[in-house]
Amino acid sequence: MLRRSPLFGPKTRVTFSLPMNEPPGVVSVVGDFNGWEPGRHQLLKRRRGFRSVSVTLPPGTHRFRYLATGGVWFDDETADRADEHGCLIDI
Repeated sequence: MLRRSPLFGPKTRVTFSLPMNEPPGVVSVVGDFNGWEPGRHQLLKRRRGFRSVSVTLPPGTHRFRYLATGGVWFDDETADRADEHGCLIDI
């Protein structure tokens, strides 16, 4: 699930969140905003059975995917759109 929070100026905070155990193990959000570096934006345990991470993004279209333990890549169904290369979010 994605949540956008406008910040002062042109940037937006995007919070990426998933249920705690779906999928099991460690999950990171990787994308063009972090050089596709696994582990840089790891989803952390939060209240109410979710895990999440927030990233501040400039205006534009950004591509991302999730990476779970064991090298399992998956998409976010709440993204603005998706193609054969992953998810896209418009800021």
